[in-house]
Amino acid sequence: MNGERREHYLNVNYGVRSWLLTTDHKRIAWLYLVSITFFFFVGGFFATMIRLELLTPQGDLVQSETYNKLFTMHGVTMVFFFLIPAIPAVLGNFLIPMMIGARDLAFPRLNLASWYIFIVGGLFTLAASAAGGVDTGWTFYTPYSSIYSNTHVALTVVGIFVTGFSSILTGLNFIVTIHKMRAPGLTWFRLPLFVWSHYATSVIFILGTPVLAITLVLVGLERIFGLGIFDPARGGDPVLFQHLFWFYSHPAVYIMILPAMGVVSELIAGFSRKRIFGYTFVAFASLAIAVIGFLVWGHHMFVSGQSVHAGLVFSLLSFLVAIPSAIKVFNWTATLYKGSISYDAPMLYGLGFIGVFTIGGLTGLFLATLGFDVHVHDTYFVVAHFHYIMVGGSVMAYLGGIHYWWPKMTGRIYPEIWARLAALIVFLGFNLTFFPQFVLGYLGMPRRYHIYPPEFQVLNVMSSAGASILAVGYVLPLVYLIWSLRYGAVAGKNPWGARGLEWETGSPPPTNNFDTTPRVTAGAYAYEKEPGEVYSFGKTAHV
Repeated sequence: MNGERREHYLNVNYGVRSWLLTTDHKRIAWLYLVSITFFFFVGGFFATMIRLELLTPQGDLVQSETYNKLFTMHGVTMVFFFLIPAIPAVLGNFLIPMMIGARDLAFPRLNLASWYIFIVGGLFTLAASAAGGVDTGWTFYTPYSSIYSNTHVALTVVGIFVTGFSSILTGLNFIVTIHKMRAPGLTWFRLPLFVWSHYATSVIFILGTPVLAITLVLVGLERIFGLGIFDPARGGDPVLFQHLFWFYSHPAVYIMILPAMGVVSELIAGFSRKRIFGYTFVAFASLAIAVIGFLVWGHHMFVSGQSVHAGLVFSLLSFLVAIPSAIKVFNWTATLYKGSISYDAPMLYGLGFIGVFTIGGLTGLFLATLGFDVHVHDTYFVVAHFHYIMVGGSVMAYLGGIHYWWPKMTGRIYPEIWARLAALIVFLGFNLTFFPQFVLGYLGMPRRYHIYPPEFQVLNVMSSAGASILAVGYVLPLVYLIWSLRYGAVAGKNPWGARGLEWETGSPPPTNNFDTTPRVTAGAYAYEKEPGEVYSFGKTAHV
């Protein structure tokens, strides 16, 4: 009835209690969105201090000890409390049940518990920052972290250890949900590629995260009880720590980038009005990246003293993992070919992702090459490569996804002109920040140094100027998205004319996502058909 108030997940209950005790996957996604945004700006504060320090070569803003803590807390906060959980915990939580036609995740209470565990881990890490910080680098290399550092290593390690359980439980929830709760007719090869990418990510969550947890427990045991696990003075082996740490932390790179790839697949299809070219190859490429990602940790250790033969094997395997990544980029590009492309803000982020991810991926091949890696080891070349993949790739996809599904999440439209402007500022600011660092690294500027030769200053000033522009690009969406919550135009259920079950329910969705059980009769991205030819909704309500 016209004028009748429509009930949805945002207005069905009010009050702090209704949010903090909710088991609705959509509300839990919002809890993650707010907390992860907070950690993003905390990590951004540390990054700002780093770039201010590097404006001048003399190191005249902070002392070396403080600088060590700044880059450590930046890395810890961004990697463990933003990049790893961002897309799965926010977009995955919100979208996966709707994309597969389910009313919620398989274990709603476990989902809420995952958020609380994440918050507890974050509080431990924030407490470590407030107490004075930690200076080991986010890699916690031993025996410095386990024996010699007099900073708050234990508190930080406990925070990361606790947060790891949140990742494991989220991954478990996703896998069970995707296996058991798909709508009738939604076969594996009709699933959106967003779901495929989260399935592959969840496998890494479950198999890889316990290895990091065990490694951090060993660091704690050595630090507290003085055991000789990693300390060579007590018979331990510091290289063992590197093996254990990178066995998790290289697959963790794919935890950050695989969900981003899933978002980009949705954006490219939606704004090209076409099926994803080579859908099956892109789906299996996600699984291939997840599997091969576990076999390449040794390329972080080319100068650790491992044998030449081991280095050669890891070099070849690192080249191998580039193949499924290249398949995805090729298929996205082929999808764009002769597509009916519209350059809305989410698409700008999607195209930006392809550009910076390609640069990051190609420079990854440089680092997989034994001789070149020795030349640029621990220089800013590595910093630039890492940020092109993690920041350029993951953050652009995250922002693109937030803009794409914002009307669905809130029922409101954001100001498109401002959104396009922000996307362009982010792209320009990002490249001005990090591309000079490739040159810095090639010329020999080491990472983690706050004093450097004067000949590197011009490139460092360019990088800091780019960071200022990038910061503006990150703050703008925060402002206009919050503005749109109250003043944005009301969104219809499918403002983009996209395909996908999430676009077949209201904006914002009702509490149970769908009033009746959906049935799927065609594969994802069937833009050649009308939605009514792809999805049908029975008369039986969910039970």
